[in-house]
Amino acid sequence: MSISRRSVRILGVASASAALALGFAGNALACDISEFSAEAACDGANGVIHVTDNDASGTEATVTVFLENNGSDAKQVGDAQTVKGSKEGVTITFAEDWQPNAIYRVHVKAANGLDKDLGKLLTTPSKACETESPSPTPSESSPAPSESATPPAESDTPTPSATESSSTAPATTTDNAPSPAAGSSNLAETGANSNTGMIAGIAGALVVVGGGAVYFGMRRRGASNGS
Repeated sequence: MSISRRSVRILGVASASAALALGFAGNALACDISEFSAEAACDGANGVIHVTDNDASGTEATVTVFLENNGSDAKQVGDAQTVKGSKEGVTITFAEDWQPNAIYRVHVKAANGLDKDLGKLLTTPSKACETESPSPTPSESSPAPSESATPPAESDTPTPSATESSSTAPATTTDNAPSPAAGSSNLAETGANSNTGMIAGIAGALVVVGGGAVYFGMRRRGASNGS
């Protein structure tokens, strides 16, 4: 049985269509750079960079991360890591104490010939990871009272002089004693009270002398009249 030229043409077109379909299917399942993404995050107080592979074909790929400085690689972050992606996504983590607004380049090299950087450079957040504050020690949480807050021991008991002055009333002051008269007070201040006796004595002596003089004068006068 011979095959006609028309049948050969039909078989050729069908084979070509099948080959194209298989080629498109293979490209759809192949690893692609668009299936990778990167993110800078914090693991507690430590910075990390996450790279996620959403390649449904599970093609093995090697991921390398570089810190950029003025458009060139300043350093490589850790070691390169291998990942096999999935439709749900497989994430690998690079430990990196990144600084705010730092720029990183993520490179992917796969077994199917893929050898590219992520289409967009990774820029870290503008705020660094917060460091954990240490728990306060007992001395910090409950400080000891200061010396100024503690009253001195001697202040608890009054001094002997304070006790005697508060318990013994002065002997020279009484509530019912009359106040001195104004006249005597002035005499005491001017000193007249102390000279009163002397003045009285002098006056008495003068009286006696005067009386004696009068007496002798009268006797002499009587004697002269009798002669």
